[in-house]
Amino acid sequence: MPIFQWKGKNRYGDVVQGERRARSVDELRVALEKEQITASEVKRKGELSLSFLQRRKVRLKELAIYSRQLSVLIDAELPLIQSLNILSEQTTNKYFKSVIQNIREDVEAGSTLNQAKRKYPNVFNDLYCNLVASGEQSGSLDIMLRRLSEFLEKIVKLRSQVTQAMIYPLAIVTFAVIVVIFMMWKIIPVFANIYIELGATLPGLTAFVLVISRFVQSYILLIFLGIVGLIIGIRFWRKTVSGRKITDRFMLKMPLFGSLLEKVGLSRVTRTLSTLLSGGVPMLESMKITSATSGNVIIEEQLLVARSLVAEGTSLTDALRETGQFPFMMTQMIGVGEATGTLDEMLSKLADFYDEEVEAAVAALLSVLEPILLIFVGGLVGTIVVSMYLPIFSLIGEL
Repeated sequence: MPIFQWKGKNRYGDVVQGERRARSVDELRVALEKEQITASEVKRKGELSLSFLQRRKVRLKELAIYSRQLSVLIDAELPLIQSLNILSEQTTNKYFKSVIQNIREDVEAGSTLNQAKRKYPNVFNDLYCNLVASGEQSGSLDIMLRRLSEFLEKIVKLRSQVTQAMIYPLAIVTFAVIVVIFMMWKIIPVFANIYIELGATLPGLTAFVLVISRFVQSYILLIFLGIVGLIIGIRFWRKTVSGRKITDRFMLKMPLFGSLLEKVGLSRVTRTLSTLLSGGVPMLESMKITSATSGNVIIEEQLLVARSLVAEGTSLTDALRETGQFPFMMTQMIGVGEATGTLDEMLSKLADFYDEEVEAAVAALLSVLEPILLIFVGGLVGTIVVSMYLPIFSLIGEL
């Protein structure tokens, strides 16, 4: 029998992998399911995987639309299999279409919707699957799917606000760097040749700019490869445990951006925890799932510390307060929610508050960054231009 390499998640949500003999991929999946392991990837040993050439991704917006449409169809009392068939037909993402079709086939074969979705952890995470399972058990699947769609839509909106805040300064700085490199590479050498022919005395600033220009001319290819290599290196380093820790801690302490990113993380934490608790997911399981979706490893670690304290019998309020990572207002409101039995509602209100804070912070950040970036770009380009005209003034003074 051939040997297959597999990767997936066990019943506790931990990533597991290994090798096993089986007659076919389907036989291996069935064997793993009996062991309560949901396989996300199975391939024959020695087989070259070309999955990286295919688009195997579903955007949050697509998932939100799918969830809302499925909720509407189920609420209209259409059979689940027919609803999934309708959604697969109108989905433009080919990978998502195949996923929905496979889920429909599994449901036809007798699987629950939750079990079928757990086979695709890269599309449906633990939060999604747990809420679907809760909806199936309570007979309120349409309500859970509607909550999921609302949750995903708010996450998409939050992400777009952060992207707006990050893209603008990044685009301006990138444009400025490209312009400066081009000037050093093509324009400055023209002025340098003119001054050499005229025998002009070069001021210190002009000489400094010409030295940089000669360096750029000589090593333009190495500079380009260095920038590309640096970006790729940072991306790979960011995926390591130590790299992610250092970068996430640095991002939380960044001037202007740190406060914004912290509010984004708190918004995701409170909204995710509220959605899970309102869906009937146990507290400890909810906290574990929430920590994985916080988007920042520092917040994730503190949530796991708080989870261990809650497991020992500490209240959520005291556990969060003991970590020292979460704001006083957040712990106070959670305390009120625990005391009154409305924790999920209080967390939802906190999430709405942080969403408004993020929106205000993005507007304030852009209003502050715009003049700063204009001054920076104008000063950089202006300094280069002035440095090229200084020798002309010296030549005019000698006439």
